[in-house]
Amino acid sequence: MKNASTTNIERFTKAFWVSNTVELFERMAYYAVFIVLTIYLSTILGFNDFQASMISGLFSGGLYLLPIFTGAYADKIGFRKSMITAFTLLSIGYFGLAIFPTLLEALGLVSYGTTTAFSGIQESSQRWIIVPILLTIVIGGSFIKSVISASVAKETTEANRARGYSIFYMMVNIGAFTGKTVIDPLRGAIGEQAYIYINYFAGTMTIIALLAVILLYKSAHTIGQGKSMKEIGQGFLKLICNWRLVLLIIIVTGFWMVQHQLYATMPKYVIRMAGEAAKPGWIANVNPLIVVCFVSFITRLMAKKSAITSMSVGMFLIPISALLMALGNMLGSEIIAGMSNITLMMIAGIVVQGLAECFISPRYLEYFSLQAPKGEEGMYLGFSHLHSFLSSILGFGLAGHLLTKYCPDPTLFDSHEAWEAASVNAHYIWFYFAGIGIVAAFALVIYGAITRKIDKKKATQL
Repeated sequence: MKNASTTNIERFTKAFWVSNTVELFERMAYYAVFIVLTIYLSTILGFNDFQASMISGLFSGGLYLLPIFTGAYADKIGFRKSMITAFTLLSIGYFGLAIFPTLLEALGLVSYGTTTAFSGIQESSQRWIIVPILLTIVIGGSFIKSVISASVAKETTEANRARGYSIFYMMVNIGAFTGKTVIDPLRGAIGEQAYIYINYFAGTMTIIALLAVILLYKSAHTIGQGKSMKEIGQGFLKLICNWRLVLLIIIVTGFWMVQHQLYATMPKYVIRMAGEAAKPGWIANVNPLIVVCFVSFITRLMAKKSAITSMSVGMFLIPISALLMALGNMLGSEIIAGMSNITLMMIAGIVVQGLAECFISPRYLEYFSLQAPKGEEGMYLGFSHLHSFLSSILGFGLAGHLLTKYCPDPTLFDSHEAWEAASVNAHYIWFYFAGIGIVAAFALVIYGAITRKIDKKKATQL
């Protein structure tokens, strides 16, 4: 027979399980679409590499910036209304991505043959309607980012909170892993139109989540709590006056610019360089697999080291990961263990990238929280993700420019030979990101030395 304390630790509310389940569906939808978003924008809608990357970067960046504000609004109207709003917007957005090409076809801007083919869309202003459709997803997703994690906090106690968040983290990773595995078999079955139909899959997942919230989610927690927009604005002003945190955000942005290439550069790069049989969804899943397997071990390993020391190890790993990715093209087109060098070295680079994340991410949040004023840790941790906003825009924008220069779209060339000549130095893309990683790594070392010296001086004056 279980004792009372064990029962209390293990028991979770119905609202807790509904929150985690809908998070699973939301992550499946998001990653299924995001892994090929730049390809959808280029292949289906005719945007060039730079335009597709900038749109994707703003999409990703918005998902990290808006939760600071939508989170405060969600606290005011309550989590149930916020989730219903979020999944309604997400469903409209994902189905909008799916239906939009059909509307373009009806307008005579797109024609389909045995493969996806287009006429006149590159010059059409109609394709920019995709931006408000994506904005709908961003607004819906920004509610989810703030609401689900907060719901887990409210639906747990001190006794079971750690286990509650481990379940939440597991759901996030299962959803991310599962979502990214859908696109590759779909591409194998229906070709390029998979980039359209993957959005129907995403919309179905968010509709299921919406119904689950409407029918099953009930919380005993009241609305009308949380910080006002004025308080958030005041907190942001405090943050930008804190030179330590501003510099740290800028430095860590360098790491995430490289990390974001998992979505900004890798899908197009491997398909163009390794062939249509390449599986970017499966390759991208190497990252969460490594993080899940090693983050606890590495965090324990570095427990006695300072946060800056742990982060510095990760920062020096990230340029190594980019150089490994570059090595694939440098080695040639040989097949090793059933994989091309491009694929094999991409996987090797992502393994190192995942390890770097294990050294950096948990300790970054720890350091950031310790710099926050007492009682404002939650709001400051919301601001801590500003690096992802900056790195999304900068990383995706640079990716679009570099793809255009070194690994251009093969359909722009009259022959395969002409394209091969234009993409012979495709690996140069990764040299740029290795350089960014090296600069960020040394910047963090200098940052650590300066802050330690200042802290030591302050300690001696007390």
